[in-house]
Amino acid sequence: MSDQKKVIVALDKPTADLALSLAKTLDPALCRVKVGKELFTSAGPVIVEALQKNGFDVFLDLKFHDIPNTVASAVRVAANLGVWMVDVHAVGGERMMAAAYDAAHSGTSRAPLLIAVTVLTSMEQSELADVGVTHPIDKQVELLATLAKKSGCDGVVCSPLEASMLNTTLPGFIKVTPGIRLAGDDASDQRRVMTPVKAVEGGADYLVIGRSVTGAPDPVATLKQISLDLQKL
Repeated sequence: MSDQKKVIVALDKPTADLALSLAKTLDPALCRVKVGKELFTSAGPVIVEALQKNGFDVFLDLKFHDIPNTVASAVRVAANLGVWMVDVHAVGGERMMAAAYDAAHSGTSRAPLLIAVTVLTSMEQSELADVGVTHPIDKQVELLATLAKKSGCDGVVCSPLEASMLNTTLPGFIKVTPGIRLAGDDASDQRRVMTPVKAVEGGADYLVIGRSVTGAPDPVATLKQISLDLQKL
């Protein structure tokens, strides 16, 4: 992966004003931004457009999971918004992901990257068992990633702990890794976490970072330091 802008900052704020205020403390030359469910439900497509006007590429993180036609329609709208990346849940299956891929590439000159979520980084092995998944987490991630690749997706969301494995089994497949924390930071509700350098060394292509950047006294200085650290690899 030659893209040097590896950090995606999670704008996990409840309103457009708060999200845009946070975005003003960042530098679009150093990062992209993620708009998730809370912010998009509160602010709608206008927040995507506002961030784009401020120079940011947007990862629309709504994790679509529904019947193929419904997901395809939603992805088509996201593509028409001009987002850089959009995601679906891999457990929606091959037909759903293939329909999403077709929709992402219809009617727009710049199709977004389509990424499939494997196993949420907040989940532990016991929680998978609670929902009937008996595979070890790494095997479940590999199974879903292989299905996503077969369906035409550009990559997957996985924890940094599984990125190295996927580098071997699915070389060239994009790996987006949440669960990124700087050394000494609280893991909070995440379970499978890693530092930025360790994650990229393990095969991550893009790093989703929230509080470690947004809660820093100087977010841009923190981004610059992460970028410098990654350039040394």
